[in-house]
Amino acid sequence: MLARRKMRSKELAQSIGITEQNVSLLKSGKVKGVRFDTLSRICEVLDCQPGDLLEYEPERVTDSREPSSSSERRQDAQV
Repeated sequence: MLARRKMRSKELAQSIGITEQNVSLLKSGKVKGVRFDTLSRICEVLDCQPGDLLEYEPERVTDSREPSSSSERRQDAQV
């Protein structure tokens, strides 16, 4: 999207008020989430929709065990 807009990461970072490093992390997909206000500012600057930037990837489940007791369920919910 940056290339389509002929914009550099540094320029985007300055326009939306985050660091270049954070823009780099967002571009690489190495973040687990993004604040809605940050996403909104990115879309405003790049004149795009969130769907132009985001792609859904389901999480891979590695441990499918069910908690065996109510106390274990409570502990899982607090994490």
